[in-house]
Amino acid sequence: MGNILDINDNINSPLQLQLSFNKLLKQYEALSASDDYSIASKANEILKIADTYPELREGFSDLSLLKTREKEIRAILQDTFSPLLTKNEIKTASLPFHDLIFNASERFKNIIKTAGNDFQVHIKNMPQDDIYIVACTIILNFCYGYDLNFRRPFYYEIPDANGILRYYKILYNADFCEIIPTDKARNITRQDFEELLDNFDNIELWKEKFPPHSYVFKGFVISNIFDVTDDQSISNIKSSLIIDETCMDESFVEGFHDIFSSLLGIKGIRVGFSSFNREEKTFERVYGVGANSFLINNANSKSCEDCLCEWSYHKILKENSYISISDVDKNYKVYKDKIPQIAALHQQGIKSAIFAPVANDDGLMGIMEIVSYKPYELNSINANKLVDVMPFIVSAVERSVYEEQNLIEAIIQQECTSIHPSVSWKFKKAAKQFLIEFQKSKGLKPSFSEIVFDNVYPLYGQIDVKGSSNVRNKATQKDLALQLSLVINVLDKLPQEEQLPIYEQLKFQIESYNTEINTNFKVDTEQELTIFFKQDIEPLFQFFLEKKDFAGAEIEEYFNRIDSNLGVVYHYRKNYDDTIALINKNMSALIDERQSDAQRMYPHFFERFKTDGVEHNMYIGESITKEESFNPIYLYNLRLWQLQVMYEMENDFYQNQHEYPIGLDVASMILVFNQPLSIRFRMDEKQFDVDGTYNARYEVVKKRVDKAYIKGTEERVTTKGKMSIIYSQKEDETEYLKYVRFMQSKNQFADDVEILELQDLQGVTGLKAIRVSLIYQKKEGDQNTFYTYDDLIKEIKA
Repeated sequence: MGNILDINDNINSPLQLQLSFNKLLKQYEALSASDDYSIASKANEILKIADTYPELREGFSDLSLLKTREKEIRAILQDTFSPLLTKNEIKTASLPFHDLIFNASERFKNIIKTAGNDFQVHIKNMPQDDIYIVACTIILNFCYGYDLNFRRPFYYEIPDANGILRYYKILYNADFCEIIPTDKARNITRQDFEELLDNFDNIELWKEKFPPHSYVFKGFVISNIFDVTDDQSISNIKSSLIIDETCMDESFVEGFHDIFSSLLGIKGIRVGFSSFNREEKTFERVYGVGANSFLINNANSKSCEDCLCEWSYHKILKENSYISISDVDKNYKVYKDKIPQIAALHQQGIKSAIFAPVANDDGLMGIMEIVSYKPYELNSINANKLVDVMPFIVSAVERSVYEEQNLIEAIIQQECTSIHPSVSWKFKKAAKQFLIEFQKSKGLKPSFSEIVFDNVYPLYGQIDVKGSSNVRNKATQKDLALQLSLVINVLDKLPQEEQLPIYEQLKFQIESYNTEINTNFKVDTEQELTIFFKQDIEPLFQFFLEKKDFAGAEIEEYFNRIDSNLGVVYHYRKNYDDTIALINKNMSALIDERQSDAQRMYPHFFERFKTDGVEHNMYIGESITKEESFNPIYLYNLRLWQLQVMYEMENDFYQNQHEYPIGLDVASMILVFNQPLSIRFRMDEKQFDVDGTYNARYEVVKKRVDKAYIKGTEERVTTKGKMSIIYSQKEDETEYLKYVRFMQSKNQFADDVEILELQDLQGVTGLKAIRVSLIYQKKEGDQNTFYTYDDLIKEIKA
């Protein structure tokens, strides 16, 4: 007890504690009048002790008296602490809200002794922060008859001889307690009681109604204690599994191992888990902090046949029964690597294990793995202890599987059929209404509300690879020519005596193909040649290798150059495809990053598409933001932002062109449409489209304008090194010329501004364009270096 001299030292409470045996002695007074001589005689002996030492009845708080009157206290308590049961019962005598124990059964003393010399008994879940208020609720019950049920189970956590934590539940007997108001006590009215009911956390209010030490507690409590390690371990497992898996950390995982150690009574066991993939027939590792799998030895996944022997496979997957291995080393000596699970455990130094299937009505979901580094500690006997916890494990895994499916769907939604956050509120609203109507219609499927946004302003832009079709065609021609040359190399190596006329005909056919590739390459030429290689050439080469042993090195060179997935030479086309993919990746990443800034300026709809370059659509308006806050200034701001970001994307492309496998050019274009329109979500195509015949003109222009010619010429309006801004109204021209001048002031656009008329598109007339050269910037040291397109290309090729 340290330097504490009085029971009440360092305790802030409305109760002034006094250890007293008054109520127990009153029972002995009743027994002293018993007709049974032995009972009456014993009661009188105890009453004589009390008369000799009146402080035992009157009460005391001086701790030194516990030692002085130890013998007398033990005598008074001899009936409540029966010598016959002292080695069996776990029992103590103490004071409430106090760790002071002044009498205990032999079994309790032995439990504390086993825990170690430095172990301090402490009630685990005594609410220290609320202890004052809890004492007040007891006063309300004892003195005023208000039954406030604040009872919570209290526990001791005490390690056993093996260091395994065991749980002991404490049940209080308060028959020998009395609470007496002092002159400091306030009378508690019904109004006071009702006020307190709504103010549990208001400690000052409770202290006002129940001042410190305003009541005297006289008496003691007897604690009947029970070992509930199994029940508490199961409860702890259940509580742990309720925790969100995303919050798992090292301490959580270690705690989980300790809980199973307590349940099984084994120190140092480890718990793992492997999930079952029904489609692939594999066991897979569950990723997360400390989520090990001993069955698959922490591989990503393994087929079931590679993890379990046939008997175990049937036992776990078909019967959903556990399997146990009590001595791994003994089994390994007999079977070596013939039994996969034995080999895996032996490799990890595990000596005994239990594999428990986690299954529901739909079948196996995974395997819980419990392992020990000592033989015989885990076996078919103690495996039965898992029966009580498996329902909670199954429930947690079911929830995890369900959450994983939701997460996968969310990822697909985000990555494949994304609904932009700016409009998701309307989808949620429609989905909620759909659910309400579905529930009302008793299973009949209602229609999903149309998702339409009216009066929104569109913005469209694209950065397109120039001449991409020609570049890819040239790459295809080179690949096909290379593959034909590899065939010729083989045919030229055939021995003179094997030169059959058919081989000459093949050479002639190859020359014809070469001529066609170089002079008259068509779309179907690639397919025709692929069939030729597959059906005519490769079977012949296999025949040469297997039957004739001809031109082995040349044939090996041919097959080494063939892409295993496509079955053709894929060298120049791969460079092209890799370049397009890298361009798209880099430019998409840049505009996505900049979009987060733009959304903070004012929310709007945004979507982008990867083609031979990157296109994007934006819509801005009050119907999207759902607030009465839209102002045209936000539209003008977004237009300028778009122009600046497209400049940045193109500038970034050329500054990083050295990263791309082949050199390509891009051209940037913005389409201006100054009238608001409506957009409707097309359920069949899972995307937004403009709504109405008039607005369809906008979509027509979007699809065709980048191929438009300048009026009276054969020159395309979009060209490398220049920004093209397409519009139809004079006010748009005025607006964008302001933006161009602003960006000229920042050395981003040159002074060569052109105002161009465009040739009519099908159904669309009167289009014009502002076209201006970009000035590319390259930061060298602390100085910004500026380039025109021609200067930049010279530098890149230098």
